[in-house]
Amino acid sequence: MIRARTLNLGVALLALVVGACSSVPPIRYFTLVPAPATEATVAPSAQPFQFELLPVTVPAQVDQPQLVVRQGGQGVAVLQGQRWIAPLGDEVRGALSADLARDFHAQDITGLPAQGKASVRIKVDVRRFDSVPGSYAYLDAAWSVRSLKGGEPLACMSRISETVGEGYDALVQGHQQAVAHLAGQIGAVAAALAGGQPASCPNS
Repeated sequence: MIRARTLNLGVALLALVVGACSSVPPIRYFTLVPAPATEATVAPSAQPFQFELLPVTVPAQVDQPQLVVRQGGQGVAVLQGQRWIAPLGDEVRGALSADLARDFHAQDITGLPAQGKASVRIKVDVRRFDSVPGSYAYLDAAWSVRSLKGGEPLACMSRISETVGEGYDALVQGHQQAVAHLAGQIGAVAAALAGGQPASCPNS
């Protein structure tokens, strides 16, 4: 009798554990790196260049595996069920590299020797990375580009805000668009400097 009761209790506990596990919502993973494009968005006559892209820094407040979103004026929420597939700095760097390659026919040679083409070194420090679901995705970055042929780097600032719809998919898409906008500004300067042309910072 005692053995039967013990067995029944064990089955009941197992059912509770299984039920609790099944009620936990699955974790969703996001990336800022765009899917491969079938066509470049710039003219085929654009002069290609090579670039070294240094590791990208991001604010400590958002340098988390989870998405961190603003709530009201002072509050933030760390979303346990919504996470980046890689560290946020790596995500921003990967997205910038992909956008530069797609839109400027550029080649990321970070860690590799230059191969005869005009080359530049790019440094990006993200100072703000704000996320407000249903409202906006905001990016504030300081960046510089220097020709590997020599000369002083050109240091610039970019402040980019993208309106987003409801949901986390829309929020991440807004950040993808903001990073793509940033890549466009950096790429325009990089292409000019790589080609030995004068360049100036874009209007932020």
